[in-house]
Amino acid sequence: MTSVIIADDHPFLREGVRTVLTQAGLEVAAAVGDGDDALAAIEQHDPDVAILDVRMPGRDGIEALQAMRRKGDQRPVILLTAVIEDRQLLEAMRAGVSGIVFKQGGESQLIEALEIVSKGGNAIPPELIGRALDHSQKPSLPSPMSRLNERERRITEEVCQGKRNREIAEGFGVSEGSIKVALHRIYDKLGVGSRTELTLLILNSQN
Repeated sequence: MTSVIIADDHPFLREGVRTVLTQAGLEVAAAVGDGDDALAAIEQHDPDVAILDVRMPGRDGIEALQAMRRKGDQRPVILLTAVIEDRQLLEAMRAGVSGIVFKQGGESQLIEALEIVSKGGNAIPPELIGRALDHSQKPSLPSPMSRLNERERRITEEVCQGKRNREIAEGFGVSEGSIKVALHRIYDKLGVGSRTELTLLILNSQN
């Protein structure tokens, strides 16, 4: 059973999320109201996934995420938010956020995001990845992409847009297995181990 901690400063929303996750068969190890309490709960309960509200008093969700990564804690983190500013989005992406879920998106999106990140996937909406790439300071795709051939660059660009292997395979007219093989070759060339790391490498190379 996947265990999670929830951090949201609104008690009604916090308990609503707890109810949704519990009914979905997930274990809610703790539900707290700010980023400092979230970090303490993570240390105490060692959950599989942390769900953090972007806006909280004191240490917010992004600051809590950054603190986790500074300590070497790479467990999946999902950010919950009503809106996210460009600066917040870039900070979250650079800190290695695993998923971003809009509160108005409904419980099904949160459950789906949890399933994806629990398996090592990336649950960041493609439009947010596009925004992050658009707001990076350099418009061109520099050094990491220069190590790839044309086909690999196209696959990488589509991964950065949040497309799944099946979608990419359909666009190339090849099997999903061929895309998986190509992705592993890209990972090896660029020294990354996942779609999230690949996206972050490309994003950070543009800053």
